[in-house]
Amino acid sequence: MRREPRGLRVLRVAGLGGLGLFTALPLCVMALTALKPLEDVRDGFTWWPSRVTGGAFVTMWSTVDLAEYFANSAVVAASSAVLSVLVAVPAAYAVSRYRFPGRDLFRAAVLSTQMLPGILFLLPLYLIYASIGQATGILLQGNLIGLVVTYLTFSLPFSIWMLVGYFDTVPADLDEAAMIDGAGVLGTLVRVVLPAAKPGIAAVLIYAFMTAWGEALFASVLTDAGSRTLAVGLREYSTESSVYWNEVMAASLTVSLPVVVGFLLLQRYLVRGLTAGALR
Repeated sequence: MRREPRGLRVLRVAGLGGLGLFTALPLCVMALTALKPLEDVRDGFTWWPSRVTGGAFVTMWSTVDLAEYFANSAVVAASSAVLSVLVAVPAAYAVSRYRFPGRDLFRAAVLSTQMLPGILFLLPLYLIYASIGQATGILLQGNLIGLVVTYLTFSLPFSIWMLVGYFDTVPADLDEAAMIDGAGVLGTLVRVVLPAAKPGIAAVLIYAFMTAWGEALFASVLTDAGSRTLAVGLREYSTESSVYWNEVMAASLTVSLPVVVGFLLLQRYLVRGLTAGALR
């Protein structure tokens, strides 16, 4: 193998180091601010706390209903992730294995939805939910169900597209062998294809969960006081007279832990799922 030129190696290390510093600096500021007393953040920004205290991690739970917002976000994100998999798996399997009229158009339509900014769907979705409520009495505004449906529309197109690419890498001979042994289409999918597609399914789960966990725009419009999620609830640390910046940073660190831990635990599945779906 050819050795990498020294100058190129130095440039690469310097670039990666600068990128790492750029990424880590906001996290360091967040952690240092969370360890400051309120008087340190009330009058202006300082790099170092006058004294280190963990009081913000205790008081943040009583200043706002953080536990309730945490539970709402967990329910919405988990439900959106599970539903994305349940819907995307059969849809992607059908597109991958069967030839039917409109198949290519469906694939193009699924992918084209990712080219539009999400804010374009805010008003149409709001009007659709309002119309459904007036016609049927089913309220999709101000509750978690409407938010789950909304996030499902965000994650489902990409989930289907990614799983189609992953299912294409699973040999069709496995399906034929299972059907020869007497398995039906559903049995083949559940017993043969899904075990071979675990990395792709894990990647879809992580993507859908992260999409719903940190979204704020739609949550601020489609929820009320009893159904707020974390992304919206964090704004309540700001009052007319002041902002509890130490509690904001402490709460931000706390609510980031589930996503970070989940990503670290499932990182290898995410990487395998993305790369396998991209390289056919």
